Amino acid sequence: MKLMFILAVIAAPAFAECPKPEDTSAELLNLIAKANAAPDMNAGRRVSDEMWQVWLRAPDEAAQEVLKAGMGRRDAYDFVGAITEYDRLIDYCPTYAEGYNQRAYIHFLRGDHANALVDLDAALVLQPHHVAAQSGRALTLMNLGRLEEARAQLLIAVENNPWLSEAALLAEGAPLGLKGKDI
Repeated sequence: MKLMFILAVIAAPAFAECPKPEDTSAELLNLIAKANAAPDMNAGRRVSDEMWQVWLRAPDEAAQEVLKAGMGRRDAYDFVGAITEYDRLIDYCPTYAEGYNQRAYIHFLRGDHANALVDLDAALVLQPHHVAAQSGRALTLMNLGRLEEARAQLLIAVENNPWLSEAALLAEGAPLGLKGKDI
């Protein structure tokens, strides 16, 4: 019985049609407001975790299993295997933003910033309130040397969640911070 379930999950993306991802815009806007109202870093980080729970909610069980497999491969530093899983996920669920965001992260880890940017742009078209994709896009642009664009993108991400660790990059003298005044 368990073997049949595993085979069904593996084969499902090839034979089934992924359901449309649920519209989580209102839920994410609520969490953005909650992050901005958080009184301290601990509360802000809990809201960040809640956001991740929304983004990681795949459209169906088959997609959830492929997402989980990709994350497992990533955690084992099998980046080639992770890309393969995320390719499967995107082929099966082309309107699920997290597939693109996760694949972008692997591209970023591999230093392939051009492909990371393509995937992050796709994720943000599908889910404009994806704060992690916003901050990931800022880091990617920074690594591409596109500092003004990176600063503008990170400002948007921090406006949506002021508790992002990447906010430190906006401090004066930091890579995306405003330059100090000349004497």
